[in-house]
Amino acid sequence: MSMLELRQVSKVYGHGAAEVRALRDVSLEVAPGTMLAVMGPSGSGKSTLLTIAGSLEEPSSGQVLVANQDLAVMSRNDKARLRRQLVGYVFQDFNLLPGLTAAENVSLPLELDGVRARKAREAGLRALDGLGLADRASNYPDQLSGGERQRVAIARAVVGDRQLLLADEPSGALDSGNAETVMRMIHAACRQGVAAVVVTHDAQLASWADRVVFIRDGRIVDQTAPAAGPESLLAQER
Repeated sequence: MSMLELRQVSKVYGHGAAEVRALRDVSLEVAPGTMLAVMGPSGSGKSTLLTIAGSLEEPSSGQVLVANQDLAVMSRNDKARLRRQLVGYVFQDFNLLPGLTAAENVSLPLELDGVRARKAREAGLRALDGLGLADRASNYPDQLSGGERQRVAIARAVVGDRQLLLADEPSGALDSGNAETVMRMIHAACRQGVAAVVVTHDAQLASWADRVVFIRDGRIVDQTAPAAGPESLLAQER
């Protein structure tokens, strides 16, 4: 079973002379427990692919299935529920709520899904601790560095029982040490059955993936299984 499947998905913005084709007949599948890296130049359609995969945008044509559910036949409320329960996002601009602390930002999705506040906070604190942010849990976003805000966003994306993780340049604001910590956390989530799609320009980050897709001008131009990377070393340790 695929956790995410795109079938001949295209996305067009504008009309006539102003028309921009962001995606062109993109088809791919991501199974539970696997990580897909998406690489390509700026403007190639990588971020559009993520927003469509997560039901934040609708394709102009084609079909998108998440956990075998066809997004085209779902109501807006059903899509919102699916995003809240199954999908974790890591955005380039973090999308943290400025009036909430780091811990509150991480635990909020759980509370919205009916988890009691105390249990949600405990889960949020564990996620922050896993990313080295236990001592920053009470800080507000404007009191955090860019790298710290990115790690809070990642903690929010992986907390709870998410089944699909969509990450847009998750290491973009991080140094190499913290980038490795983030990838270990995403990889650990995949080992627990989560499907992950990670957009990146970083070949070293992509080496953690089970498969790499290359996209240019909205089309998949190549895809490959990378050479043994950091995840193979983890497998040898088990």
